[in-house]
Amino acid sequence: MISPTNISQKFVKRVLTTVAIIIAAMLFVLLVYYAIDIILLLFAAVLIAIFLRGLGDLTRRYTKLSEGLSVVIVSFLLLVILGGAIALLAPSVAEQVEHLREELPKSAQNVSEYISEFSWGKAIIDQLPDVNEVIDNLTTANFISSVGGFFSTTAGAVANFFIVILLAIYLATEPQTYIHGFVKLFPFERRARVREILAQTGDTLSWWLIGKMGSMLVIGLMTWTGLYFLGVPLSLTLGLIAGLLSFIPNFGPILSAIPAILLAFIESPMKALYVLILYIIVQLIESNLITPMIERETVELPPALTIIAQLALGVLIGGLGLVLATPLLAVVMVLVQMVYIQDVLGDKDTEINEENEEKVTAEDAEDAEEIRIE
Repeated sequence: MISPTNISQKFVKRVLTTVAIIIAAMLFVLLVYYAIDIILLLFAAVLIAIFLRGLGDLTRRYTKLSEGLSVVIVSFLLLVILGGAIALLAPSVAEQVEHLREELPKSAQNVSEYISEFSWGKAIIDQLPDVNEVIDNLTTANFISSVGGFFSTTAGAVANFFIVILLAIYLATEPQTYIHGFVKLFPFERRARVREILAQTGDTLSWWLIGKMGSMLVIGLMTWTGLYFLGVPLSLTLGLIAGLLSFIPNFGPILSAIPAILLAFIESPMKALYVLILYIIVQLIESNLITPMIERETVELPPALTIIAQLALGVLIGGLGLVLATPLLAVVMVLVQMVYIQDVLGDKDTEINEENEEKVTAEDAEDAEEIRIE
């Protein structure tokens, strides 16, 4: 017979365990909240490290160099190429950006006057803030500090950039050191599974990055070429903006199209319409050709879920959260699939079960057809 004392001790033990778990969870949430900038920095470094590691493995395949040396060489060559491109394009791009800054308010004013000629347009314009006020806000330190959390100053942005690059090189040079240390935090019988999950996550991010880099290059070149033949000024800068902002799905293309449409509107509303059609065609090509190629090798990200993740991280964290929302969602999808669905729920044959269900359905249809014929 169990004594009341033993029952009381077990109850107290359960209560203390529950309280300890709750406190630990609250401390973890607080840690994530106050260290979110550092966590995002680390995640950005991991993304770059995966990219450098992929290029390093490709180099090592043909040169037979060591893993660390191949990554260092690739990193050095990329920095040289980036520095050379900046040196060659910076004067032209800087001049175009300054011209863009001068022309956008005039174009926005022209658009406002044109739309105000219509009753529905006048109602919309009355609800919008003044154009000059928006431009002033875009150039203030307050706006810069609100976008991206730790990007509060130019010096801070440059410092964080070099920190991320340095971390990425260290992570890409000796990834097994950090992976081995992380795996040892788990029980011995679970370490093989943890390694498998990490490997799958790395492959997913690697293919996502490859596809995204290709997508950015294609969008940038197509936009630049199309704007050039349409006679839109500052086509090179607008193409660079379109390519860079395409890293942000859904919202990036919209943000990149606005300045191009406004500049085209200076000449005529028809040219602005042609520019809008150009951006739509470029995005259709990207979404129907490049994105399916990415999803063939990585997880499929539902569009609605992607937008929700972007809005949530954009509101809670800022611009950097909006930029990193998609790769973070890809990681979460892999973890949900492998940790929750496969390990917790035990559904490890989802694809096989789906194929079997399709096969059974087809066989049932054939049997029903035979019965009908008889």
